[in-house]
Amino acid sequence: MAIMCKDRAMSVFGPTGRHRVAVLVRHGLLPIELGIPHRIMGMAKSASGARLYDVVTCAVTPGTVRTDADFAVEVRHGPEALAEADTVIVPAAHERDETYGTDRLPAPLAAALGRIRPGARIASICTGAFVLAAAGLLDGRRATTHWAACDRFRALFPRVRLDPDILYAEDGHVLTSAGVATGIDLCLHMVRTDFGAAVANAVARRTVVPPHRDGGQAQFVERPVPAPRVHSTGRARAYALAHLDRPLPLAELADQEAMSVRTFTRRFREETGVSPQRWLTGQRIERARQLLEDSDLPVDRIAHASGFGTAASLRQHLQAVLGVSPTAYRRTFRTFRAGD
Repeated sequence: MAIMCKDRAMSVFGPTGRHRVAVLVRHGLLPIELGIPHRIMGMAKSASGARLYDVVTCAVTPGTVRTDADFAVEVRHGPEALAEADTVIVPAAHERDETYGTDRLPAPLAAALGRIRPGARIASICTGAFVLAAAGLLDGRRATTHWAACDRFRALFPRVRLDPDILYAEDGHVLTSAGVATGIDLCLHMVRTDFGAAVANAVARRTVVPPHRDGGQAQFVERPVPAPRVHSTGRARAYALAHLDRPLPLAELADQEAMSVRTFTRRFREETGVSPQRWLTGQRIERARQLLEDSDLPVDRIAHASGFGTAASLRQHLQAVLGVSPTAYRRTFRTFRAGD
């Protein structure tokens, strides 16, 4: 319950000016999923060391919330936090999620979701997507959820454009992610969107996780760890990262592993979930973003250093992925840092 003072509700977040994140939890919560936004967004800091997010946990009814482990969590805040949040994240609660349908969302939960202010970003982790779909928030949108729940999801919510093969999806202001670990990818993606690649990469380093996995990557890969006595493609990936500034034909990468192009391409996809070319393009975009944020190099030099060759090619790729030009991207994050 919100604390009242002179007939006005005191703010859950306070006047910090930071991006406000509310994590809405329910009985049957997976504790790891609650920890993800607190860890990833809670650690995000500006170049001057200032925290960038305020993250709070809330529930439909404040108090003790059961988890799927042998402990519970005590939640101080109720749905009033949702009305103030810039971003709302709904983790999974497997004991209930797959029972929800368009006519079966509990009234108190529906009312809580109705308090989310227009324009706020809304995200789900794992089967938390069932909550968003049952509330109508995913109608007509591209979305994903855990691969094991996709058949049930598709049957319940035919108006959602479900993609069962990806790590996370972003459609307007609504984002969904697949299994537990993809919540990390999703939160890093939101940090990167809000404050740039340098901030997201710093959080990833502190958390000891990959700084970026493309949302379109497969939910699971056939050989995430090489089998004994089977060559992996790790050496080729390291070679590529050290030579991003020049063309890297498949034959050259395959030579690093002493494989044929056909075998290398198959093994690469088995281990990463994407084709070598798609992986390489993603790495080039990340390099370009870092240089746009952290250097004064002109755009054509950045295009060369990241392997796109020309400013026009860099502009085309950045526009396709981020929806902005290199100049606009640099202006956004240089402005942010200047205001630290």
